[in-house]
Amino acid sequence: MKSQHAIMLAGLAIGVSLVSLSATAQAQQNWTMTTTWPDSIDAIKIDRHWVELVNKIAGDELQIDFRAGGTLMPGTEVFDATETGSIEASGDWPGYWAGRNPAFSPLASTPMLFNAVDYLNWIQQWGGRELYEEIYGQFGLVYLPYGVLNNESGFMGRTPIESLADLDGKRLRLAGRDQGRVLEQLGGSQVTLAGGEVYQAIERGVVDAAEFSAPGIDYSVGLAEVADYWATPGWHQSATVFGVMINQDAWDALSEETQEKLRIAADATLAWSLAWSERESTEGTQKFIDAGVTINHFSESDLAHIQQVTNDVILRGACEHPDHAKVYHSMIGYLEHYATWRDISAPFNMSR
Repeated sequence: MKSQHAIMLAGLAIGVSLVSLSATAQAQQNWTMTTTWPDSIDAIKIDRHWVELVNKIAGDELQIDFRAGGTLMPGTEVFDATETGSIEASGDWPGYWAGRNPAFSPLASTPMLFNAVDYLNWIQQWGGRELYEEIYGQFGLVYLPYGVLNNESGFMGRTPIESLADLDGKRLRLAGRDQGRVLEQLGGSQVTLAGGEVYQAIERGVVDAAEFSAPGIDYSVGLAEVADYWATPGWHQSATVFGVMINQDAWDALSEETQEKLRIAADATLAWSLAWSERESTEGTQKFIDAGVTINHFSESDLAHIQQVTNDVILRGACEHPDHAKVYHSMIGYLEHYATWRDISAPFNMSR
């Protein structure tokens, strides 16, 4: 009996040791993460907010070493680096990868469709989260949306744009596959430039005008120094989503508890980012006004025409690729379903 008791105690001790070793191994998880944004662009604050939350609430199991965009590799290469496992994670704007799958375009932003609360609702309750997982999952990536901004500023430059007629023949820096197609139908020409090149493109007259982000971010990159005119509203990106791409193998190496902590941090950052960006946009707008930038607003008839063109572009894309159709079908389904409550609660509602 004593011998059996000793064996049982020894087995228990081994089990406890294995659990301890497992916990120790979990505590030793270290990731390297970068982003598409350099330190000079305020959008990086969203990435940093998520990383700081993760290191705080999951610090015993995971620590993330965050590097600003451009310090490890060009921002255009972060998708490949994360997919192959060269780094464990990277922050992004999904629209940059539309050449790989056009569904990335509406996962990033929509022209004339969602506002920020629509994206928040859709991601959390109407199947959006699952579509991010599905599309990124095709490339061996897990995706956590953790940033959402309301509509972007609009076009800024040294050439006045007061109406749709003024877009005809203009060269405009514009991000997004669907956005470029809409602009083409309106008579403009899309110029693709990295965010860090927008300032110089306006300054040197490479483009007639440019869009980049929300007013607070636009001001932070110095656009008030080179732009005399600002055409609003930012119909081209009625809202914008950011998030983190995580290599599937790195994700699978985490415990379910740690994975859940990363999701919790993403949801918390999603809510924080909306309030933060709206405050930044308010203060940024005032700074543009104080700098003497002339603000013009597209008319209701102009916006109605842009909406019609946008609807045609969405249908065209849906006919070309099933994933593009699937994402937009889900988005329109949300708008139709939410209308049951939205329309009777107007104007005290949260959606377009």
